[in-house]
Amino acid sequence: MYNNDGILIKGNKDGINTTINMNKFACFEDMMLVLIKKLSKGKHFYKGTTLILRIDLKSINKKEVEVLKQELLTKIGLKDIVLEDLEKEIEQVGEKEARVFLGVYEGKTKFIRKTVRGGECINYQGNIVIVGDINSGAEVYAAGNVIVLGRIKGKVSAGTNGNAKAVIAAFLLQPEMLRIADIIAMPPDDIEKPSYPELAKIKDGLIIVEPYLPNKYIY
Repeated sequence: MYNNDGILIKGNKDGINTTINMNKFACFEDMMLVLIKKLSKGKHFYKGTTLILRIDLKSINKKEVEVLKQELLTKIGLKDIVLEDLEKEIEQVGEKEARVFLGVYEGKTKFIRKTVRGGECINYQGNIVIVGDINSGAEVYAAGNVIVLGRIKGKVSAGTNGNAKAVIAAFLLQPEMLRIADIIAMPPDDIEKPSYPELAKIKDGLIIVEPYLPNKYIY
């Protein structure tokens, strides 16, 4: 998973693997400041090595790519920088990992490979898998299950056709409201938010939330 600052750095025999979540940053410049600060702490280890940088290339332009490379080569002393498109990688593994996450194979499924932002509303007559977050103020409705490879902070409804067997699952479940079939649940304000995957389902006429710990995750 990413660190809270949106940047994950791991070293191996091939160089430095760095993954950047641009959704954590207000702009390119903010990301650059954090990245250089983090890499500078291990500058003596990274000097002369290759940096593999995984980032959604649609989130930065060509000029910013050149600035990024020049800054890192100059200030950190790297030998080379290789950019990999994080969004394409997510697309390639998204369906496979979503199925591992919940084991959902049945029915038609809509894959959404982005964060659903506040004010957006998604409605689909099947399963919905979101590779990203559901932000506060966003609404998602599915006749089937809703699986989020990220955080739920908005309103989510599953089983909108009355399917009480539908479930809602996320890496981080902090919704404004959950609904499955005709049962609604509002999260309590005074409970500590867990940092592990959870699954919401109907049991005995109520929506219950329980830990869900699959064998593997994205990132």
